[in-house]
Amino acid sequence: MTERISVALCTCNGAPYIAEQVESILAQTRRVDEIVLGDDASQDPTVEIVEGLLAGAPIDLVVRRHDPALGVAANFSDAIAATTGDVVLLCDQDDVWHPDKVERLLRGLDGVDLVHSDARLVDADGRPLGALLLDELRASRRERLGLADGDALAVLLRRNLVTGATCAVRGDFARAAVPVPDGWIHDEWLGILAALDHRLRLIPEALTDYRQHGANQIGARKEGLVERLRRMTAPDPDDDRRRLTRATTAAAHARDRGLGGAGDRARLDEAAAHQRARSLMPAGRLARIPTILREALSGRYARCSRGLLTLGRDLLQVRWRP
Repeated sequence: MTERISVALCTCNGAPYIAEQVESILAQTRRVDEIVLGDDASQDPTVEIVEGLLAGAPIDLVVRRHDPALGVAANFSDAIAATTGDVVLLCDQDDVWHPDKVERLLRGLDGVDLVHSDARLVDADGRPLGALLLDELRASRRERLGLADGDALAVLLRRNLVTGATCAVRGDFARAAVPVPDGWIHDEWLGILAALDHRLRLIPEALTDYRQHGANQIGARKEGLVERLRRMTAPDPDDDRRRLTRATTAAAHARDRGLGGAGDRARLDEAAAHQRARSLMPAGRLARIPTILREALSGRYARCSRGLLTLGRDLLQVRWRP
């Protein structure tokens, strides 16, 4: 039986680019069956443009308007929950799909719950910027191998490299995973859950033109060394709380639902303990050293954070305490 293919397309004032995105969906070598459009209080004709392009097309269109806006994660949660497909592709409003994207992702989804690909970075006018997304994210060869056909959980415990605009997910899996908990973005959440059972796969080819136009809600913005150092050392209590919330939420979710094996659940518990220890470190740099040393000697900086990069941040960061 042919699988039903849904697209969860989320928009917010997307009129400048939405037509090109929808036209690229219509031009796929494997036709999609349904588009669920989640619109976050657009003040422009985004929805009307989509409706006009799909008028008469053999694609079911479901429009869900949100006013006030839900935000990225909640909008995708709502759109995913409203899909009916065996497979759901996640879609941003401002990208362009390569013609064989659906076909390639469907093949890659065989035997897993989530498949994602690389993407080609383009400017606001769609001109290639000469870079691929995973290169811009500085994904190492080891990380790429882990995502492609290895231990993806080990990669994602350290940092997220799953970009929603490149993803296809099993419908039942995705709908069971929403709503996305606080502190998570939809692609990070789906990625970590799929990685639990070794059911995540990376296709290394670029199948999407990922538009960078300065107004992206989430993007691959270039960051200079000085800017990066300033960001890493600046106080950021919200980020500290978010990291702890994410780790504890993932561990509790896996434990409550019996996801993954005992070893994977233990790794999530370890990540939660690591983030808890980091969040409780004192404001003074010298006073943090005992905790930093314990986390370093235990290997948890390497397994649950970005190793020396995170250790250096914890040592140098100006920490705020009420």
